Amino acid sequence: MAKTFNAEFIPLQLAVLTVSDSRDESTDTSGQLLVERLQQAGHTLADKTIVIDDIYKIRAALSNWIASDNIQGILITGGTGFTSRDSTPEAVIPLFDKTIDGYGELFRHVSHGQIGTSTIQSRAVAGLANQTIVFCMPGSGNACATAWDEIIESQLDSRHKPCNFVLQLKNTQDASCESRG
Repeated sequence: MAKTFNAEFIPLQLAVLTVSDSRDESTDTSGQLLVERLQQAGHTLADKTIVIDDIYKIRAALSNWIASDNIQGILITGGTGFTSRDSTPEAVIPLFDKTIDGYGELFRHVSHGQIGTSTIQSRAVAGLANQTIVFCMPGSGNACATAWDEIIESQLDSRHKPCNFVLQLKNTQDASCESRG
């Protein structure tokens, strides 16, 4: 369970990218779920778009947001499976300055309780690029809810201790994690 203290909440500017060959704004339920969750948590939706599952289209959208002075985080839904069209990890990993290996590990651990061994087919990844945090998750609404509710929300909350990512992002102060003791 998330551990929070009486610290100041810092709202972030977040973008949502849906990777899909078949969804549009009217059928993008996972993207809309992420928009609702981030806004309920007190963050601001800076931008939202849908791109087809193509490495270069994904990179183009992502690169523009990473280069932006305002966008501090990006939530990507879709394209993390094993079909021939799933290419989100291949598109985003080369853009990372640092990978957040624990995110994928924890996502699969939490998902195991929900979907069993099928979780091994999840290629959920995360990283930092130009002081912008990027979380990639599967395209199902249930997977997005799991990722946000169990992992991402607390890591984007400046009050979460002993560590969160907020102070490592653009337009915030760099600080270290507190001691666990």
